[in-house]
Amino acid sequence: MAVNLPVPARTPTGGVGGVLGEPIRFVLNWGRRYSLWVFNFGLACCAIEFIAASMSRHDFIRLGVIPFAHGPRQADLMVVSGTVTDKMAPAIKRLYDQMPEPKYVISFGACSNSGGPYWDSYSVTKGVDQIIPVDVYVPGCPPRPEALLQGILRLQDKIAREAVSLRGGSRPGSGVVPREAASLTAPLVRPEA
Repeated sequence: MAVNLPVPARTPTGGVGGVLGEPIRFVLNWGRRYSLWVFNFGLACCAIEFIAASMSRHDFIRLGVIPFAHGPRQADLMVVSGTVTDKMAPAIKRLYDQMPEPKYVISFGACSNSGGPYWDSYSVTKGVDQIIPVDVYVPGCPPRPEALLQGILRLQDKIAREAVSLRGGSRPGSGVVPREAASLTAPLVRPEA
């Protein structure tokens, strides 16, 4: 004897009636949350505290943070630590643009948060958030390594709450447009001789 059950409507996240969407979102966010590859952009004394947080005493690898990515194209998280000068600002922006989506930024220390004790200098940017979007601010001059660990935990909580697109799109508001199918199957362009 066959029983005809009503078919639930599909949700925008790709799940059926929200039943599959939530567990899949949880698993995908869990994977991103506990495998953060860090690109350290150390500019001054706060970079030493970042290094201390990655050593054996504080060991942020136990939180799922891999301390040194090979470059910005392999990184999920950029930690900007130290005084951001106007001359260094374009380099930070260029490296941030090279990171793949989803990408996150932690501003570590008073100098990268707001200019710190050098806020009134003619050559100091008044915070890295003037250049790139920042997800977590860690205050202090210099902040202790424990403060960075707390900032990482805050970022991981933020990642756990994010919406996930199962269709290969990007996060809302990230500015990344998914590629069209024709551009992915186009033939290779040969350089001129």
